[in-house]
Amino acid sequence: MNSDSDLQIAGDILEVPHLLRAPREHPATVAEFVGLARSVAADRAQWEHLVEYDATTRWYHRLSAGPGYEVWLLSWVPGQGSGLHDHGPSSGVLTVLDGTLTERTERGTRALGAGAQRVFAPGYVHEVVNDTLEPAISLHVYFPGLTEMPMHTACARRTGLEPVDAVTA
Repeated sequence: MNSDSDLQIAGDILEVPHLLRAPREHPATVAEFVGLARSVAADRAQWEHLVEYDATTRWYHRLSAGPGYEVWLLSWVPGQGSGLHDHGPSSGVLTVLDGTLTERTERGTRALGAGAQRVFAPGYVHEVVNDTLEPAISLHVYFPGLTEMPMHTACARRTGLEPVDAVTA
């Protein structure tokens, strides 16, 4: 009978720090980016005092950036919208912090209330609008960082989603 245990053979894992993975300093997976968005959303003291509302244009503020990603805070007064667009080569996580936003895609329309999250890949075409009578606030995490936001026409939605022009964010 062999009396050698795994602990006797390998040693105590806690005593062998070179075998442990160092915790990541920055998110690297979709789940970690979703977790980052939830963490920022939960920490109202970090962002609430920064929010401004502008009746003439959507207000936005870059909260933070890390290697290969950016975190943006946006406010939406009633009637403001993004226009039909995609995010170029960036993936993203959209989190509604306050209020309700409407997301329109070729698959339909959905209301996103506070706490709702949407994860999207490069090339995902949508329009986000505040269709309510109350202001809304959203958090956006883009990875890699947002470098372009090609706009689309409504007819492009039906004919293959060709971008009509590029707007650099």
